[in-house]
Amino acid sequence: MTTTHTYTAKDITVLEGLDPVRKRPGMYIGGVGSAGLHHLVWEILDNSVDEAMNGYATEVCVTLHRDGTSITVSDNGRGIPIDKHPKLKKSALEVILTTLHAGGKFEGQNYKTSGGLHGVGASVVNALSKKLVAQVKKDGHLYEQTFKLGKPVAPLKKIGVARGTGTTVYFHPDPTIFPKTEFNPDTIRDRLEVVSYIHKGVRVIWEDLSNRTKEVFEHKEGIGNYLQKILAQRAAKTVHDQPFFLEKENGARVQLILQWTESTDEHIRSYVNGIPTSSGGTHENGMRGGVMKALRNFINIHKLTPRGVTLTAEDLREGLTGILSIFIPDPQFQGQTKDRLNNPELQAQVEAIIRPALEHWLNANRSMAEMIVLRIVLSAKAREASRAASASVTRKSATSRLNLPGKLTDCASNKKEETELFIVEGDSAGGSAKQGRDRNRQAILPLRGKVLNTEQASLKKVLENKEIADLTTALGCGIGANCNVESLRYGKVILLMDADYDGHHISILLLTFFYRHMRPLIQAGKVFLAQPPLYRIDIAKQTYWAHDDKDRKYILEKHGKGRSKVDISRFKGLGEMMPKVLWQTTLDPKTRSLLRVDIEDGLKTEQVISSLMGKDPHERFKFIMERAEDAQELDV
Repeated sequence: MTTTHTYTAKDITVLEGLDPVRKRPGMYIGGVGSAGLHHLVWEILDNSVDEAMNGYATEVCVTLHRDGTSITVSDNGRGIPIDKHPKLKKSALEVILTTLHAGGKFEGQNYKTSGGLHGVGASVVNALSKKLVAQVKKDGHLYEQTFKLGKPVAPLKKIGVARGTGTTVYFHPDPTIFPKTEFNPDTIRDRLEVVSYIHKGVRVIWEDLSNRTKEVFEHKEGIGNYLQKILAQRAAKTVHDQPFFLEKENGARVQLILQWTESTDEHIRSYVNGIPTSSGGTHENGMRGGVMKALRNFINIHKLTPRGVTLTAEDLREGLTGILSIFIPDPQFQGQTKDRLNNPELQAQVEAIIRPALEHWLNANRSMAEMIVLRIVLSAKAREASRAASASVTRKSATSRLNLPGKLTDCASNKKEETELFIVEGDSAGGSAKQGRDRNRQAILPLRGKVLNTEQASLKKVLENKEIADLTTALGCGIGANCNVESLRYGKVILLMDADYDGHHISILLLTFFYRHMRPLIQAGKVFLAQPPLYRIDIAKQTYWAHDDKDRKYILEKHGKGRSKVDISRFKGLGEMMPKVLWQTTLDPKTRSLLRVDIEDGLKTEQVISSLMGKDPHERFKFIMERAEDAQELDV
């Protein structure tokens, strides 16, 4: 019997007002995790910064309240209009906060440049807040309107007298939308400091009432001060004394500062109208094109190309550290999260500004230019040596099943997307994992002891290391510049170490290797940390598993109170776990928990890796001394 269903107009659901935002928040803020939560702050902040960017405000203040879950952003700009909208018969303030795509930035008359272009930012924040209060100082009066879940609680009202002008927005994210509504003070603080660099002269105030701290950021040198901070944080030794600096307006206002360092990677931070574009875009492409052409022209004119060496774009950019900030009237971002610029005309426009300026600077500063060229040539020679060494390792250890490492216990399935490689600590843990695994989907590779610290080793030494060579061969994706995610033999790479200090140390050593030599795997979301239990807790007839001491304390407080019989056993290592227990707690996809390794802040990650894993012991000493009072246990 066939069941039919009539599909008519009454089956069509129309989401009105701000309902689409609450129904599909990910479309507007990228998700409801930490990044999406903080994106609410950026949207309101961008509106205040737009006032400063266009010369209407000199000060922006952001306050995190004591509850840690609510924010106030204020500025001394013109204040959001409060007169009635001629068409909608509501105050302009209410229209802006309750209507998608409503704002004063579309026609280009009120704002020459802006970051909050789409006209959805404030209304999206309102829709996703359990409470939002907007105050406006205008015409000697203070006006206020309160909203709940995107809807006005009462009309706009005049509540007092006020000096000057400006806007203040308080909001508390809705906990029914966001799993966690606690803001990260460091994330907000760092963003505000960047705002003060990009918009030199603007006074940015950060108040963290939860920690009772207050900071004022104001940088008269703008991105020049910013570059100095980045170089210091990366502990990068510069190749030349003075950076290349450019500030020019030709359709787009372009600010650029560049300096080559001895670092082995390129580090560029780009911004459009003050908004960080972490995924780059056409402005970054134009900048790179201009830099490459200027360098090649200088090298060719002065006949500085060495014999037998081919200079690639990667060689020219290796060690390059810089900041690109552009201001344009009509930015076209990729999605509401605004992390990539799509304006097609910007690439040629930015390139045309940068190429002649950099070429002139190179010719005017010959000694510094020649030091940059020497750095590039050394990079090319090192790359060719690295490629030869890597190719040699690849030839010696092809990734066919017949040539895989002897200690690798592979899985039966050839469907890459469903397979997992567990990298385990030692033969004992490897034995338990081999017996407890799903043989069809899960492969096991035991490593012997603590692996090489690849942050302190040359590439040659890394390639010669037996454990690293076995791991590289098992993964099959290549190493360094030859790393290709598409060639990875497994869908997931999971680090499975003991849940103690030694296990954590080995995980850090392996993560350092992946970060330095197989970073595309991390960026593609392929690397994970397993979460094996450290304790087994038996309360009455129920068994609980605790990952760490904090977890153990929580379980005892929740389930152990008033119980006469509580047995706690601590695992010395994975090797002493019964295979069945290891499967139930750590290997079974239905019951386990995995932590995906991600790079949220490239600058902070680089700083931590180089400081704590690098050759310079002074940074580690400083780290220990600054945090000595916080340490409760030391593994010495």
